[in-house]
Amino acid sequence: MRRLVAFSEPTPVKTRTLIISLLVCALHGPVAAAPCGSYKVAFYDHGALNSLRADGRWQGIDTDVIEELARRTGCRLTLVLESRVRIWTMLKAGRLDMTVSGLASPERESYAHFIPYFASRNYVLLSSAVDPQVQSLDEFAADGRYKVAAIKSFQHGQTYDAWLARMRAQGRVYDAVDFTALMRLVKIGRVHAIIALETSWRPLRAETSAAGLRVMDWAPQDRLIAGLVLSKQRVAPATVALFAETMVAMRQDGTLEKIFARHLGAEQASAMLRF
Repeated sequence: MRRLVAFSEPTPVKTRTLIISLLVCALHGPVAAAPCGSYKVAFYDHGALNSLRADGRWQGIDTDVIEELARRTGCRLTLVLESRVRIWTMLKAGRLDMTVSGLASPERESYAHFIPYFASRNYVLLSSAVDPQVQSLDEFAADGRYKVAAIKSFQHGQTYDAWLARMRAQGRVYDAVDFTALMRLVKIGRVHAIIALETSWRPLRAETSAAGLRVMDWAPQDRLIAGLVLSKQRVAPATVALFAETMVAMRQDGTLEKIFARHLGAEQASAMLRF
């Protein structure tokens, strides 16, 4: 049976929302019943995952993944732009259905299901003000003049999170709302380093180089597994299973790798599937 998929036009950017509506109907025979209903999916501004194009539309890995999930499942998924802090607050309170590229933790798993779809890791981007002799987290921390910025509510991996906790106790950590804010802090000299996912800085390699930032891989052993996050309070178990099965199919048939390659290149796409 062939399916006709129609997408609604995005609302104006000032509303901070983007709607993806999928109306699945049969071209021949009776209209097929949708296997699930309507869900609100919060996303956030973060480099190759989601970014605003010059024409006012959002694009990125996460928006492509959600579009493909909706197309395959027949679910109606509404993408809404939110801050990462508000996303986790709403999920915990049972006021949001789903979000994208989230990292699991014991606390988060108490109120949400996680369906993994890519692996990534963080890097440290050093400003030119940092002594070139600094070659590790401990050496950076040893100089009390240096400060670092990280995105609030993010998990950065075991190594970086432990290091940030020590730096935070010394009052040397700035919390930023997103990657754009991170870049602003290091460019104006408020901080001397930022911690960023490769999905954030790789698309901006020319910009980071022009800003004199050095990319340091100081926790190569850490691996972060990001996934679709579904509220245990609001998303039915059958729908969770449907999305999980669909995500596995998207990985097996090469769809995920094509989406990653579209935004980050073939080499990085392959690495993102190693989970």
